[in-house]
Amino acid sequence: MHKLIRSYGLAPHPEGGYFKRIHCSRQAVDAPATGLRRQAVTHIYFLLLQGEVSRFHRLRHDEIWNFYEGSPLRLVSFDGTGIQQRILGPGTGYAAVVEGGLFQAAESLGDYSLVGCTVAPGFEFEDFNFLTDCPDLTRNLGENFPAFRRFL
Repeated sequence: MHKLIRSYGLAPHPEGGYFKRIHCSRQAVDAPATGLRRQAVTHIYFLLLQGEVSRFHRLRHDEIWNFYEGSPLRLVSFDGTGIQQRILGPGTGYAAVVEGGLFQAAESLGDYSLVGCTVAPGFEFEDFNFLTDCPDLTRNLGENFPAFRRFL
């Protein structure tokens, strides 16, 4: 077991990697994307080890990724027609935003990457789905971007 999993009490995440929620706002807001009441903001630690991926998934709200330590992280987004890649880490930038509604995936470019993910309005699993839940988009990705199939 990686020392960071023990140190921070991380648990397996359904998309891959390990996480722990470290903040959930006491304030609630009406989320524009869903019309439902959500915490104003949530934040997690998220760890990807070498060879692991965060599978393509999307949130209804914006997510801010912050690099903390380890190897650089590749963050991939897919809008249904194109792929965008960003690298987070020393020399490349420490933060990136994935807008709500875009599919996103990630991988460590080395031994491990520890990042923080902030979602506003706050994250709820009912506002989350995998790309594989959308057969037409999954087929599109596989046919037009075969190098990214490994993130499914």
